[in-house]
Amino acid sequence: MDVLDQLGALREGKLSRRAFGRSLFASGISLVTVPMLPRRAQAAAEDHATYFTWGGFDIPDYFDEYVAKRGELPNFVTFGSVEEALNKLSSGFVADIAHPCLSDVPRWSSTGLFQPVDTSRLSNWADMIPELWNVPYNLKDGMPWMVPFEWGQTSIAYRTDLFDLQGEESWDMLWDARHAGRLGSLGAGGDVWWCAAIKAGVPFDQINTDMAFEKISAVLREQRPLIRMYTDDTTSLDTALAAGEIVASMAWNSSVVSLSAQGVPVKFARPKEGALTWVCGMMLHAQAPKIDSAYDVLDSLISEAAAVFNMRDYGYGGVNRKAFAGFSDEELAVLGLSRNPVDTLQAGHFGIPQTAEWDRRMTETWEQIKLGF
Repeated sequence: MDVLDQLGALREGKLSRRAFGRSLFASGISLVTVPMLPRRAQAAAEDHATYFTWGGFDIPDYFDEYVAKRGELPNFVTFGSVEEALNKLSSGFVADIAHPCLSDVPRWSSTGLFQPVDTSRLSNWADMIPELWNVPYNLKDGMPWMVPFEWGQTSIAYRTDLFDLQGEESWDMLWDARHAGRLGSLGAGGDVWWCAAIKAGVPFDQINTDMAFEKISAVLREQRPLIRMYTDDTTSLDTALAAGEIVASMAWNSSVVSLSAQGVPVKFARPKEGALTWVCGMMLHAQAPKIDSAYDVLDSLISEAAAVFNMRDYGYGGVNRKAFAGFSDEELAVLGLSRNPVDTLQAGHFGIPQTAEWDRRMTETWEQIKLGF
């Protein structure tokens, strides 16, 4: 049962699969799905590529094609933020594939740790939506550094029954002192800094100036006493929203899809200043030890089946154009998606790549603010 089914089941008073899964997770019990997958061959873990990704993307549902070809899942290692991921890779950790976002590509590719992707090795590449990868800073000799996997928005998830909205939806909601101690936020600077720039009225093409740092720092310090929790663990964030521990939080699309399926009265705000929009995907390590397996991982992740799962169960945009054929315009509207991803991405503020020095300064400043300095 996917999220659209769950929403229907919710209306009929039935228990959703995700609600059931979340309930098990909250009880400390994990759903064991791996043994249910078909196994054609028993390959050792060392025969498979390692996928270094965000927690929540290390699940079997994305790897039907990979398992059908290689018999088992690839190996997974997870991280909580792109800053953490790049630090670990720069320290010598080698994963065949890593999962940054498009605005990270110039900085990540400049490290020499990655290689462009030979798309002739991907059977699903012809079905990719070109607007998601065809930008100059993502190309070297016509080959992409990053293969897109999901796209969406960072905005505000709020409880419609607990948050007293006055006026239009706005980023001011997360600075509303009436809800002090009941507001949440993502923890990574990769989202927070850019959203705070929108709140502060800093144009993204001026985000690297000293004045921008001062203005963004000031609004984040103003917000700090109001925040109950910073986290990149969406399960913790969703649980806090479901319990009413927090009434509004910076969030990704997936939180609202998940909570709605559980019957929680929640809405993904369309702030009048605009949301943060993004595209994320996979980069191939320059020294990938299992290069053939790595290409099969990439191919599985951009398959129609993986894109459908991303859309139905996480509310993220799919990267394979075939996936959209299975959705009506009404269903896409329920998921907060558009048939043309450009419509969604251009409706908000899209991150602009920055230098490593800017990223280091932003991360250090943000960490100090989180600590109360």
